[in-house]
Amino acid sequence: MNEESSRTVLVRIRAILPALRPSERAIGEVVLAEPSKVATMSIGDLAEQGGTSTTSVVRFYKKVGYAGYSEFRLDLAREATRESVVNNVPADVYEDIDKSDSLQDVVSKIAFNESMSIADTAQLLDVDKLEEAVSAISGARRTEVFGVGAGALVGQDLQQKLHRIGKVAFNWSEAHAAWTSASLLDSECVVVAISHSGTTMDTVEFLRIAKATGARAIVITNHADSPLGRDADILLSTAARETPFRPGALGSRIAQMMVIDCLFVGVAQRSYDESIDALRKTHSAIQSRRLPQGPRKQG
Repeated sequence: MNEESSRTVLVRIRAILPALRPSERAIGEVVLAEPSKVATMSIGDLAEQGGTSTTSVVRFYKKVGYAGYSEFRLDLAREATRESVVNNVPADVYEDIDKSDSLQDVVSKIAFNESMSIADTAQLLDVDKLEEAVSAISGARRTEVFGVGAGALVGQDLQQKLHRIGKVAFNWSEAHAAWTSASLLDSECVVVAISHSGTTMDTVEFLRIAKATGARAIVITNHADSPLGRDADILLSTAARETPFRPGALGSRIAQMMVIDCLFVGVAQRSYDESIDALRKTHSAIQSRRLPQGPRKQG
């Protein structure tokens, strides 16, 4: 492994975590919670900390992509140090929110995790796949977007963005409506399915129905080796940082929103003049509803 691989070790662990065996997942959760501390542990200490065996630790680091434990620990130490130095944060900022944390601690931990979600996603995002997704949406007769919960909010943002530049796009936040609409698509259409875990049953079913019609399937997820990720025609991976205290946190949404913004700008660039004209028109349409700004009158 080289220095570039050390910068993705934590990202890779987060990506494969849901697909691991329970004993291996326990090791991964320990590593993600305290990477700098784990970098100093022996293989036996890590097994004990995770409540499992050394054999499980060996299986874990091999699945992450390492032939030996010392190599894994070295990359882990490099990455933990790099993040701490680059972001000027103490090691305890890596930890999940604790009941004894002050509000300032909460702000620091959330800000760090969310900024790193963007940085990690930028590093992980496959630009060739992004280009494929841009081409697919640019040439589509219609784009349908679906996600559940936080994914629905992200999907709404994409639909509104595409609509503002004249693209026919629909966002569905209710499963039955999404499935009904997906069944009427064809090979000239594109669907975008959004799920952090990649295991949301309603979203997986939406993708299955849409693909049966011949529609092209774009998936945005944190976990490539998930039911949703495996069924994607075009996979756009995020690298959000979520913890037990903050499942569905802004970290996952902000990573997805970054991918959405990149996707939208790419589509808009394909018809640059028309997109700029459409954005100006839509901006002008709402200007009359804004209150005037200026100093308050003294009275």
